[in-house]
Amino acid sequence: MAVPAPQDPTWPAAAPGVLPSALHFGPGMLEHIRNLTDVGEMTRLLHESIAYQRGIDNELEALLSQRHELEKKLNGLYKSAEVLELVKADSDQMLSSVRSTCDLADRVSSKVRELDLAQSRVQATLGRIDAIVDRANCIDGAKRALESEDYEAAAKYVETFLHLDAEYSDTIAAREASGEEGRKETASEQRRQLLESKQNLESVIRKKFSAAVEQRDHPGVLRFVKLFRPLGLEDEGLQLYVNYLRKVISLRAGDRFEVLVEAIEQIHAGKSAPEPDFVGSINELFKDIAVAVQENEEILRTLSGEDGIVYAIKELQAECDSRGTLLLKRYMDFRRLGRIEKEIASHNNVNLITVGVSEGPDPRQIENFLEEMLSISQSSEDYMQFMMTKIREAETAGAQLSPRAANVFRNGAYNRSVQDLTVHYIVLEEYFMGENVRKAIRIDEFVPDALTSSMVDDVFYVLQSCSRRAISTANVQSVLAALNSVINLLNNEFKEALHRKIREPNLGAKLFSGGVGIAKVGTEVATSLNNVDISSEYVLKLRHELEEHCSETFSAPADRDKVKSCLAELGETNNIFRQLLNAGLEQLSNSVTPRLRIILDSVGVISYELTEAQYAENEVNNPWVQKLLHTVDTSAAWLQSVMTTNIYDSFVHLIIDFIVKRLEVIMMQKHFNQLGGLQLDRDARALVGHFSAMTQRTVRDKFARLTQMATILNLEKVSEILDYWGENSGPMTWRLTPAEVRRILSLRVDFKSETIQSLRL
Repeated sequence: MAVPAPQDPTWPAAAPGVLPSALHFGPGMLEHIRNLTDVGEMTRLLHESIAYQRGIDNELEALLSQRHELEKKLNGLYKSAEVLELVKADSDQMLSSVRSTCDLADRVSSKVRELDLAQSRVQATLGRIDAIVDRANCIDGAKRALESEDYEAAAKYVETFLHLDAEYSDTIAAREASGEEGRKETASEQRRQLLESKQNLESVIRKKFSAAVEQRDHPGVLRFVKLFRPLGLEDEGLQLYVNYLRKVISLRAGDRFEVLVEAIEQIHAGKSAPEPDFVGSINELFKDIAVAVQENEEILRTLSGEDGIVYAIKELQAECDSRGTLLLKRYMDFRRLGRIEKEIASHNNVNLITVGVSEGPDPRQIENFLEEMLSISQSSEDYMQFMMTKIREAETAGAQLSPRAANVFRNGAYNRSVQDLTVHYIVLEEYFMGENVRKAIRIDEFVPDALTSSMVDDVFYVLQSCSRRAISTANVQSVLAALNSVINLLNNEFKEALHRKIREPNLGAKLFSGGVGIAKVGTEVATSLNNVDISSEYVLKLRHELEEHCSETFSAPADRDKVKSCLAELGETNNIFRQLLNAGLEQLSNSVTPRLRIILDSVGVISYELTEAQYAENEVNNPWVQKLLHTVDTSAAWLQSVMTTNIYDSFVHLIIDFIVKRLEVIMMQKHFNQLGGLQLDRDARALVGHFSAMTQRTVRDKFARLTQMATILNLEKVSEILDYWGENSGPMTWRLTPAEVRRILSLRVDFKSETIQSLRL
């Protein structure tokens, strides 16, 4: 079979329904047909050609069927061409009209711009004419105002002239350059006359301002300082006015300082004189500076904006550094704080060797000094905060602050003096606190109708008041030093005093002389334990109160963290007091338990293999429970009225622990029948009921093991334990192990060991 010629892109596409790969009517098709020798192939090609021809016929018929529609559309296009010709003619006419309109608009716009420019020039010319007239009026007005001493009006004329001169300086310069000699001479002469008047006015204002300052004429000072700004002398006016404020403050502070010095000299000379009021003098200095800033904000802002306020604050703070530092140094010298510190150091060194021999400074005098230093510290901190607030407000409003302005307070001379005063305060506060705590311990006495002795309330009052005073200084170093002193005093001297009270040898013999409790000894012991218990509560209360106070006082997170870390040590102090209390309760319990041991030991000989008659007899006359409870009452219950609730409950629970442990040992050595188990259950219930009435804390958990022993021992048979064990235990939690359960079951004389061992617990 011959291979068909390759497909030529110029050949026509196959008709619908004819395979395109079978028909290729191109230049090589005739040669392909001539080479055919297979009849079948020829037949197939013939059929394909016929099919292809039919397809072409169908396509031609489809195209011919659209002829009428196409002719209608073509006729429509012919008609539209006529309309388009008309539209084109109208469009050309419109274009011509728009162009002519545009040209007219351009000509009109050009005329309008020319008119606007002419109007602007006319207005500028009129403005310059007015300025020339105003300049001449300003010169004449300034001269008349100076002659009539109307300095405000003269300053206003000068300000107006300077404004006009600056506004139209380009015009004046142009005229001078153009060579208009007459006008040039006129402008220069006007400027010369005005500047001469301005210089005269400046000279007069400076003299008047200086005279007002010397005469302390504040209204006059305000009148003339306001005239510096119209003359363009804002910086000079600001400097002169701030110097005036500083001078006023300095004079007032100097007068107060002379009064202090005079009073000090009279006191040193032995004459009667009022006590020098250093605190009042420092407060007055702060008040003068604060009022100077507060009441002059407007004039300062007028002279130099917000920067004027910052400048005034820095300059007035320099006066505070000078006068305030002088006052603090004189105060420390007058109170001889350095000498007192040396006396305190000597007193402490001597007491390290021999306790109670050396007498230090009088704490009552020290307290007065502390209150004075507290007032100084508080007022200083309030003043600093006020001034820093003013600086921040000025900065927010746009003032440019230098690094020096930001540190002018914290690093100034006055603040350094306050830091020196703080060092004295810390030493005196520690001494005052320690001496008063030691005094409270020395004069400790029993207080009628009180559970504690006097030293507990006295000591914690001293610690609280001293700590609160230190916090009120708003100085974190003072607070940390005071808190460390509080912790040291509690952990050492006060703890030793508490320990000394409860460390009583042969307590049992003294407490139960002749077999009965001695009320006086019991009260002393109870009070000593109460002291420890209440002190432990006071430690936590003191910590909580001081934390709240510090949170209100200190805003910086770093300061709060330091104080909180220091106060955390009070939690350890509370633990130390609790350990001391537990040791004291153990000692008291050990003095009572020998009386109980005698009765508990007698239980060992009592039989629990009971008959019906014995069981009934025990219900009326219990052989040991009532004796034990009576001994508990006579040994412990009588102390309830002189103990705190917490201590009494803890004391009773220690007794319960002893009784329960001893009873468990004894009962595990006995043999029981079912009635004996019932008897043990009745005994346990009696104990639980009595001790529940004695204490506010629950006691059932203490007797849980004994009660469960009684439950096991009164079972009908061994297998009944499974009704109470494991998943069947219900709300009950077993305190006994499986081995202990088997051992307790083996105490029943009627239970077989084989049955007990076969239990699956």
